[in-house]
Amino acid sequence: MKKLVLIDGHSILNRAFYGVPELSNSQGLHTNAIYGFLNIMFKILDEEAADYIAVAFDLSAPTFRHKEYAEYKGTRKSMPDELREQVPLIKDVLSSMNIPILTKEGYEADDIIGTIAKRYQSDEVFVSVISGDRDLLQLSDKHIKIRIPKTSKGVTTIHDYLPEDVMDEYGVTPKEFIDVKALMGDTSDNVPGVPSIGEKTATKIIQEYHSIENAIEHVDELKPPRASKALSEHIEDAKFSKMLVTIVTDAPIETDISDMEVGNLYTKESLEWINKLEFKSFLKRYENVETEASIELDTSVIDKQDAWESLYTKLKEAKEFGISVCLEETAVKSYHENSLYAISVTLENKSYIIKDMENISDILEEIIRLDARKYILSLKPLIKLVKDMKAAKNFYDISVAAYLINPLKDSYFVEDIARDYMESACSSKSEMIGKAKLDEVLRFNDEKAINYFATESYVALHSEENILAKLKDLELTELYENVEMPLIYSLAKMENTGVRVDEERLKKYADTLLEKIAKLEESITRKAGESFNINSPKQLGEILFEKLKLSGGKKTKTGYSTAADVLEKLAPEHEIIRDILEYRQLTKLNSTYATGLAGYIREDGRIHGTFNQTITATGRISSTDPNLQNIPVRTEMGSKIRDIFVPKEGYVFVDADYSQIELRVLASLSGDEKLIESYRSAADIHAATAAQVFHVPLDEVTPELRRNAKAVNFGVVYGISAFGLSEDLSISRKEALDYINNYFKIYGGVKKFLDKQVADAKEKGYVKTMFGRIRPIPEIKSSNFMTRSFGDRVAMNSPIQGSAADIMKISMLKVDEALEKSGFDARIVLQIHDELLVEVKEDEAAKVSELVEKAMKEAVSLKVPLEVDAHIGKTWLEAK
Repeated sequence: MKKLVLIDGHSILNRAFYGVPELSNSQGLHTNAIYGFLNIMFKILDEEAADYIAVAFDLSAPTFRHKEYAEYKGTRKSMPDELREQVPLIKDVLSSMNIPILTKEGYEADDIIGTIAKRYQSDEVFVSVISGDRDLLQLSDKHIKIRIPKTSKGVTTIHDYLPEDVMDEYGVTPKEFIDVKALMGDTSDNVPGVPSIGEKTATKIIQEYHSIENAIEHVDELKPPRASKALSEHIEDAKFSKMLVTIVTDAPIETDISDMEVGNLYTKESLEWINKLEFKSFLKRYENVETEASIELDTSVIDKQDAWESLYTKLKEAKEFGISVCLEETAVKSYHENSLYAISVTLENKSYIIKDMENISDILEEIIRLDARKYILSLKPLIKLVKDMKAAKNFYDISVAAYLINPLKDSYFVEDIARDYMESACSSKSEMIGKAKLDEVLRFNDEKAINYFATESYVALHSEENILAKLKDLELTELYENVEMPLIYSLAKMENTGVRVDEERLKKYADTLLEKIAKLEESITRKAGESFNINSPKQLGEILFEKLKLSGGKKTKTGYSTAADVLEKLAPEHEIIRDILEYRQLTKLNSTYATGLAGYIREDGRIHGTFNQTITATGRISSTDPNLQNIPVRTEMGSKIRDIFVPKEGYVFVDADYSQIELRVLASLSGDEKLIESYRSAADIHAATAAQVFHVPLDEVTPELRRNAKAVNFGVVYGISAFGLSEDLSISRKEALDYINNYFKIYGGVKKFLDKQVADAKEKGYVKTMFGRIRPIPEIKSSNFMTRSFGDRVAMNSPIQGSAADIMKISMLKVDEALEKSGFDARIVLQIHDELLVEVKEDEAAKVSELVEKAMKEAVSLKVPLEVDAHIGKTWLEAK
């Protein structure tokens, strides 16, 4: 049997818009509705293996229903601008996929779909109608299935309705569904219906009489009496409403089914759209599409010494060139010295691939010392290879520059840079070589691998003018040259050094965890009265809310919610809850750290993690492979993870941590004199705030009042709402609002500063840190209240958190420089949030601690002093 898929265009686009979080591409185009639409369409096509497809759209012109009833759909809100701009785009995308778009003046998309579906359904053709509008259930038939998708948090589920499914859920046939709708009316479409008859009464009437016409004939017999009275007084309204809600199935649509035959969806034209909209998750569907990159490359392979010497002569005379390196991927993981395999260099419009040479490392050393300006997409992998990082001069990391310009993007790969700064298309690594390792395919002189590798240095060179000009326009050049570029060298040194792990301690830690987990499992099972899978939310929910009868159980289609916030509220009710919460913490510690960290320990006994500059929107450095920034410190077993990190023999750790850096930044940025004075007088800021907000003398501030003031202090930094503060402190929303209002009365400068950040973001679309770092906030102009509120909070917090991140980066550079000049045997091994961990020779620890503390305190000048807590210890935990 052939399959025909008909999609209700506006309905699915609308549903996708509200179901997928706000997305936009680098050009600022909103894309979430298009992304959601395509996601649903591809899912349907994969499931259906459709032979025919078409998408129907409404036109802006009035339909026959509007002509009969001017108020039809008059109560609908206008389409949000963020959605409106996506309508023509999705039509362009569909056209590029050779998918017919059906419209008809005077008719709605529902009528087009109803007509096509009823016309072609048969024993030979099965029709699937895709819509978010339940009005289309009336079309359900023996060979017509209505498929209603629901997208939540990017995940799509689809509910299917054949006639028996409509009957099961609504108690009426698809044809009778029309009459139910007509009687009850529809506020979303402004269909009047019959006053005082709701869905329940309408359904009972139609179940008994099967149509409005028959119900009218027996109007005096209707139950309840008020329904009888209502229908008798509104017979014409009922008939008129039925006309409005009945989908036309014989509209004058001339399209033939052969026009809807599924052809090649994955065309070059549609790939261009997918790239333009930056939908990388769909690219795997285009693996077999031959792409013609707009960048034309002239490439030579250099694999002989004389050829290299000839190229070197040209490089010495050059003022600038692009460069990229290819590593032996297998060697990187074991930290072999000779992990460089190939170098790509672009001079003007000619690219050279240097490979298969025994002295490749020496060649790189010669290249890095050249005076020319050298542009590279990612500098850190290169300088980690060289003997003397300081010799690698006049480098410009293009990806870091692109990140500064727009820190919200999810990647800064060669194809992203080419598109955004050269208006050129080039293929991604996966498009060119799939999942193969670049060094392996380069060995065989694979043409696509050669071209891809050459493109990296070509794009680095030819994008620099536009990208560096953009930095200058945004006043980001100083931040780029004086902070971000030098930081690459510090991070590279830190990664190369790594941090040592005591494997014996790690094993003991894992054993202790497993022992505690086993005891908790036994305790939970005993308290539950039976054995069950504690990791199964379904089984756990049944135990807690059905067997133990705990309150607050909310059952969904997948079972009861057993999320942490739900369980924490239940903790006072039953001691099993505390066991379950602790069990979850310990099992996560075991999988993430006790087991997880072991896989990252290299041959030298150290973990050489990766520290990323281009991930977070605020400018903070992030940590991966492994993520050492999420190590829990509030629980005993969590904090003990730090005890497995140890220096080498004869060395200790110095741990230096900024104290309340974000609050100090807030005081400095806002210029609030009271807040500044509190810090200048070295007061306990939380106690001082408590005294002010709660109107008590400083010496009468209780621990509870201080705790509440601390929550307000930090809450203000993150734009907390009264609801959020009330949840944090377990107080009423009114009390929380009073706390916040009192805070802003006292610290009026803070309120003025935060309001200004929101106003600036609404005007410019971004906020800035005190060092000029930009944080775009597209959410602040959203038509959605929740999204807009999130944007307000981001606008308040980003200048504070971003400035703190900048200060941490600057202090890291100062510490690195100070250690180098001092001659002490010490080096930074970790940077975690506002903290630096330094490995130092034991007899130099006290002096290094003083040096680090001084460098961090004097890193920048604020209106309040920067405070640093520094400690020495034989493990990270002991130093903390």
